[in-house]
Amino acid sequence: MSAHRPKFTARWLAAGGATVLAGILGVAMLLTNGGSACAAPPSTTTKTGKATFYDLAGTSGNCSFEVPADDLYVALGPDQYADGASCGAYLDVTGPKGKVRVKVFDSCPECPAGHLDLSRTAFQKIGAEIDGIIPIKYKLVTNPSTPAPISVRIKEGASRYWFAARIDNHANLLSTVKVASGGGSFKTAHRTDYNYWLVDGGAGPGPYKIKITDVYGNTATLTGIRMSPGTVQKTGVRLTGGSTTVTSKTTAPTPTAKATTPPATAKKPAATTPSPSASVAVNPLLESAAAEPDPSRPLDLAAAPSTC
Repeated sequence: MSAHRPKFTARWLAAGGATVLAGILGVAMLLTNGGSACAAPPSTTTKTGKATFYDLAGTSGNCSFEVPADDLYVALGPDQYADGASCGAYLDVTGPKGKVRVKVFDSCPECPAGHLDLSRTAFQKIGAEIDGIIPIKYKLVTNPSTPAPISVRIKEGASRYWFAARIDNHANLLSTVKVASGGGSFKTAHRTDYNYWLVDGGAGPGPYKIKITDVYGNTATLTGIRMSPGTVQKTGVRLTGGSTTVTSKTTAPTPTAKATTPPATAKKPAATTPSPSASVAVNPLLESAAAEPDPSRPLDLAAAPSTC
């Protein structure tokens, strides 16, 4: 697990962060049943909260993704991060200056629920950097567009006896991942808090078929995945909209930097301090038609489990 530097205490208290926020992005843990994770479709209600920003210190985030090309990402507190269940989802965040869409990329152990820690680039799009902390509204995005089709990265150290893969660009929250080698039967993988899907007893030598399902029931079967640790294998599949099954062979893998252990994230402290008198007024979400919800009702990234 990565560790964030405890840099928020002064900023958070100065802005009244010790008070329980009315806007909470709550995440109920996914039910683990025989190694599979299942969840009901999450709520997309608009909620309120506060945002800070941080810089990566030459590392990646806890979700094990490469840094997005647009540098727009967010780290979530433990309840929201939900041991990796929220990785790869997208949030629309609105602040005093406008709206930005960010990818769930990292965890922020010191952030309470409702406190979103944005990349500096994302923060600058919706607020004044000098404020340090700003009021926001935010919501989970359903079927967002992704910058590229789904990709698979086999982890260093994986083999026919221990399967570990990271799935990227899946758009919605993932519910299950199943893996089959050759013509064999599918085995259900379980997700780690660093966002790799594991089959502890291995899935055979490959090539693999990987069947992924999101919380809305959209599925895709990726074929031709090789046991090629440390490389990103690209597909032509996008998992958004409808409930169809798509099968696609992968392209040649792309080498990536070696990371033999779960990534460590070190945050650089933001150089600014908050304005204690910052206004709580924010712009409404431009794409939201929903009325302001009951503040006591959380917006779930991964809601309570349903029948799988």
